[in-house]
Amino acid sequence: MVVLSKIYTRTGDAGDTALGDGTRVRKHALRVESYGTVDEVNSCVGMARLQASGDLDVQLAAIQNDLFDLGADLCRPEGGEATALRMTATQVDRLEAAIDAMTAQLEPLRSFVLPGGTALSAHLHLCRTVARRAERLVVALSEQHAVNGAALQYLNRLSDWFFVAARMANDGGRSDVLWVPGANR
Repeated sequence: MVVLSKIYTRTGDAGDTALGDGTRVRKHALRVESYGTVDEVNSCVGMARLQASGDLDVQLAAIQNDLFDLGADLCRPEGGEATALRMTATQVDRLEAAIDAMTAQLEPLRSFVLPGGTALSAHLHLCRTVARRAERLVVALSEQHAVNGAALQYLNRLSDWFFVAARMANDGGRSDVLWVPGANR
């Protein structure tokens, strides 16, 4: 378990930071940008949880924990320590099952959905867009360094989960704000 007895270390004052394996890199390195954006998704989820309750809040709590797992995975380069915490197919499967269960309760879409409706839906759409940005960064990282495939799959499913959950938060999609192409011409 992690023990944090001192929050500041001064070791990053010159613009570098340590990865999970101890390697020092610049704070703007793509790997740091990737797990930093995953942390940003987690903060957005925390904001969404202020509006959530019941099973949705339980699922968001599990996602927050998964996002810390994902950050731990991304901060340790592949091929290193065999005991490094890595994302698993089970975590991806859990998201897929939840997406399928929510989708079964929704009417098919006839237009694109604009972020909004309820406060919770708007927060979940923000989670979705930040998760997509994290995914783009991890894809870029994977073009330069080996990345756990389950980590990338998880991010891809997560943004889908946020989209479907946002529709559920809009009265099961009945309060979705739909795009009307060219409405303001």
